[in-house]
Amino acid sequence: MEISGSAFSSGLSTVQSGQRRIDQAASDIASNSVTRNSDAADTADNLVQLSVGKTEAQAGAKVIETSDEVLGTLIDIRA
Repeated sequence: MEISGSAFSSGLSTVQSGQRRIDQAASDIASNSVTRNSDAADTADNLVQLSVGKTEAQAGAKVIETSDEVLGTLIDIRA
């Protein structure tokens, strides 16, 4: 019996994408704070991106969790 890992891969890819978004937003916020050349709109946009990245990573984690539960159920049924 072959089980595709696509749900796991999709979840992992989404978590990684969310993490990259968080890293970029945090870096932008930090660099703007150091150089003191940011305006409120840039900071607000970066905070929104930070929140989007968090939600994206959480969604990917939920996909991984659900895939794990489904795989466990399939193994229990098969055994």
